[in-house]
Amino acid sequence: MIKILVIGEKCTDKFMYCDVSRFSPEAPVPVLNPIEIVENDGMSGNVVRNLIALNKDILVTHWHQDENITKTRFVEKRSNHMFLRLDEGEGNISNIILTNDKILDIHNYNVVIVSDYDKGFIDNEDLLTIGKNSKISILDSKRRLSKEVVSSFSFVKLNENESLQNSDLLSFKNILITLGSKGTKFNGEIYPSPNPQETIDVSGAGDTFTASFIIKYIESGDIKSSIIFANQMSSIVVSKRGVVAP
Repeated sequence: MIKILVIGEKCTDKFMYCDVSRFSPEAPVPVLNPIEIVENDGMSGNVVRNLIALNKDILVTHWHQDENITKTRFVEKRSNHMFLRLDEGEGNISNIILTNDKILDIHNYNVVIVSDYDKGFIDNEDLLTIGKNSKISILDSKRRLSKEVVSSFSFVKLNENESLQNSDLLSFKNILITLGSKGTKFNGEIYPSPNPQETIDVSGAGDTFTASFIIKYIESGDIKSSIIFANQMSSIVVSKRGVVAP
């Protein structure tokens, strides 16, 4: 059985779908009347959800912080327009403790996925240690990266804005740059989505890409087909409301 280790900050994604039909008489703001609340695991938790949805015959272990993070989105249900996002619990995230036993344990996994939202659970030294001790690894990070960190991972996934923040590192041959509906850029070539969909909600699409790419790469060992599959799965989730798995 394929063993996958997911490391990174986890949250609860909470969507409060509302009816919005009038403005407040007290201030020029809309009045939101809650209709439905949807909750699910987000951030690295969403990576885990996607992995399990895509392949039941894998064993997934999840290392994440103990503290609770909640992201509440206030959304008009009819239009799916988000009025506000309220993030709670990010202030005091404890750092992962990579003991010798944990480092040795990393060697037992076929793949390690680091979903780094840069909230304090993982630092640069942790990233280096994880990357260097993994058989196959992929990093999806929101931080400014270093050459040492990028070179220690098998793959590094960035979105278009993150690639601009790391423009001096784009010569590395292991970087995947997701471009939304345009597809994914890898080693100077753009791989378009085979079936682009109308974008309803981009929440969690990056998690889906990372999970889908790794699942296909484990099966095929082929980067190109893995990118195309990940593009396809991502296009499915952006056509749906909220944070969903394909």
